[in-house]
Amino acid sequence: MNHRARLEGLSQALDQQRLDFLLISHLPNVRYLCGFTGSAALLLVNTTGATLFTDGRYIAQANQEVNGPRVVICRKPLLMAVGRWLRTRRKAARSLVVGIEPEHLTVAAHRQLANLLDGRARLKQAPALVERARMIKDAEEIAQLREAVLLGSSLFDTVLETVRPGTKETDVAAAMELKARQSGAEAMSFETIIASGERSALPHGRASRASIPASGFVVCDFGVILGGYCSDMTRTVYVGRPSKQARGFYEVVREAQKAALEAVRPGESLGEVDRAARKTLKTAGLDRYFTHSTGHGVGIEIHEPPRVAAGQDEVLRPGMVITIEPGAYIPGKWGVRIEDMVVVTERGFDVLTPTTKDLICI
Repeated sequence: MNHRARLEGLSQALDQQRLDFLLISHLPNVRYLCGFTGSAALLLVNTTGATLFTDGRYIAQANQEVNGPRVVICRKPLLMAVGRWLRTRRKAARSLVVGIEPEHLTVAAHRQLANLLDGRARLKQAPALVERARMIKDAEEIAQLREAVLLGSSLFDTVLETVRPGTKETDVAAAMELKARQSGAEAMSFETIIASGERSALPHGRASRASIPASGFVVCDFGVILGGYCSDMTRTVYVGRPSKQARGFYEVVREAQKAALEAVRPGESLGEVDRAARKTLKTAGLDRYFTHSTGHGVGIEIHEPPRVAAGQDEVLRPGMVITIEPGAYIPGKWGVRIEDMVVVTERGFDVLTPTTKDLICI
């Protein structure tokens, strides 16, 4: 990954925001900017470079991973080290202006840092500069995401092998997660969702000790982390012989997902993509059972900007990687969700998820 170019781009943005420094406290942003994957780090960026603050546990790791910034190994708490470092760099004419990530720095940490600076620097809430940059994936990131998607989608074979009446949902999830590790995954992107029978109506029905019933839908939502990048997919299968009503319900959700996919193109608003899915469900009288957004960005984090949701004015741009995952959930009865990851291209989109969306009956 070209971390130096990312840091240079961020450094240039600081001038526009009238910031002398930007303090990066969100670890995924630290990783994106310099490659460091440790659990304790603060990255201070200015217009001429960057400095990474970490502790003695990460001496060797920082030397191996960090690309660009100077590394400072701290014996004291990192925030204290950053505060003291900044106090020595006050400009003669005025106090420094230090941007912070307001969504990731706690109120207590903000107060502590302000006290440490003692008026020699002023803290200012900065816009989400790193998250904005992360929305557009470069070719290397897209290639890594493709690999993560392929590994994740291979776990669907384990679903088909293990979903059986009487099998506990947690046993299906365990088999999938073991296979993921054996195949090289660093971890699962999130807690695996296996929701069967009436539990399929729970959009986030994490695998439970419930046994899979003799008949009904099973929503399977899962992903892996590979090379630091996440995958995310959902497929819904049916145990037993589905009724005509069940097949029709599934096909409506499938058509809604198709409609949303076909709306994906550069320049289109994310709100319009969401609307395309809801319009299909509304025609079938199921829109009130679609209770979440149509999708989200995926990258270093499983949920990151942009949001594919109603009222979102952000427009699609080439390099964005998003999920398209409409669903419908009737409480006490059943639910269906179908999800792909897609990359926005110059002319439209490319579906990364290779797995069939035909209704599979087990």
